[in-house]
Amino acid sequence: MLKMNHLSKVYRTEVVETYALRDFNIDVKEGEFVAVTGPSGSGKTTFLTIAGLLETFSGGEYHLDGIEVSQLNDNARSKIRNEKIGFIFQAFNLIPDLNVYDNIEVPLRYRGMKGAERKQRIMDSLERVGLSSRAKHYPAELSGGQQQRVAIARALAGSPRLLLADEPTGNLDTQMARGVLELIEDIHRDGATIVMVTHDPELAARAQRNVHIIDGQVVDLSEEPRFHSHPEETTQSQR
Repeated sequence: MLKMNHLSKVYRTEVVETYALRDFNIDVKEGEFVAVTGPSGSGKTTFLTIAGLLETFSGGEYHLDGIEVSQLNDNARSKIRNEKIGFIFQAFNLIPDLNVYDNIEVPLRYRGMKGAERKQRIMDSLERVGLSSRAKHYPAELSGGQQQRVAIARALAGSPRLLLADEPTGNLDTQMARGVLELIEDIHRDGATIVMVTHDPELAARAQRNVHIIDGQVVDLSEEPRFHSHPEETTQSQR
């Protein structure tokens, strides 16, 4: 589903090069639920944005669903991102001037989906996250947990084959976080491939596999304890 070989991401200025990822290798199979952990600045978010086709890479190979990403133009990347990938962000990334219904509808409109199908998908996804009665509310009228559930509903409505979650419970209290994680696990049981970046050891332990990133490189911990509570601090400035 998602495979990166010897991938690198370099940020360059006139005087310095900073490697966010170097010789980065990962292979996520169809239907897997993978947690990505590591210290702050280790390259986790850079990996996720490249995986989601939100950012380009400097070298190496990235195959997504059998397609070599570097060969795609901007339109092709956007089409794959819209049709195959769902995102859940720590900051929710809802549009404040749009109500819940319209927030979920935006990516479906970009896909060119007919109105009746859009409505059905939106209402089905809202029912699934328990927010059918909030369709006309605006983000500012919702709690943090409710906003994250809207973000999950937005991802669900698109029926993504790959769901990328960046600290999905980072801004939530324990009870809300547990509910969000249960929704993500439900999505996985329905067949989606999930890659979740998290600092939370409880969340990491719920995944099938834990991939640890240090200094922009992968250390697979599937044969070791699933989470190191005091990971080695990175020595290089990275995203």
